Amino acid sequence: MAKDKCPECKCSVPEYMATYGDLVTLLMCFFVLLFAFSSIDAQKFEAVMESFQGSAGVLEGGKSLSEAPFVFDAMPESTESSKETVVDQNKLEELKKQVEQYINDNQMQAEVDVQLEAKGLVIRFKDNVLFDSGSAEIKTASYDILDFLGELLDSAEFINEQIRVEGHTDNVPIRTSLYPTNWELSTHRASNVVKFFIERSKMLPDRLSASGYSEYHPIATNETVEGRAANRRVDIVVIKSVEESTTDTGGQ
Repeated sequence: MAKDKCPECKCSVPEYMATYGDLVTLLMCFFVLLFAFSSIDAQKFEAVMESFQGSAGVLEGGKSLSEAPFVFDAMPESTESSKETVVDQNKLEELKKQVEQYINDNQMQAEVDVQLEAKGLVIRFKDNVLFDSGSAEIKTASYDILDFLGELLDSAEFINEQIRVEGHTDNVPIRTSLYPTNWELSTHRASNVVKFFIERSKMLPDRLSASGYSEYHPIATNETVEGRAANRRVDIVVIKSVEESTTDTGGQ
């Protein structure tokens, strides 16, 4: 009697498993490349891998996040450490006295204000002292005080201090071909003061920065004429603290 032939066994898997397998393979290749391009120690690599366990089913079990602190300090991109340089408070107070003396001698109390704030020494030019309305061209009448500040800030006592020039406006819109919004106007004004210090006072450019804040850093309400006038200003800030980044090159 002839034996019946066994039916052919048909083993199959869901169609999505092929795509899933490709995805897992690509992920593995991706992390292998990351490892090849980086130089990390075995302990930190283990911590990195531990943080991926349980995610998307790539590895079984484990925690979805590692509790190991500063896991990614192993990567080259995070080898930079920051330190803070703080300007001596006594130096800022001395600078404040010298600027106030000039203001008093020239009877400019209504035009220029000097304040010690958390961010540093703020020399505030009010309303239209430096610029006409809607203009970013520095008035020639203000050259004298800017020359004084440039010479003072570039003196041996203050030559290492960082200076930021901030332009501010009120909330009244400006729409001109040169300044479509108050952003352009405030930024252009701050930049022109920086250029003045570089070109006329010969200050080093790496000490200077310019920022335009438009109407968004008011010091008074924009609901009144007086408040809007107070918000239209240019601040020259002697920065109190500067964050510096130092890169660990791995050598001595």
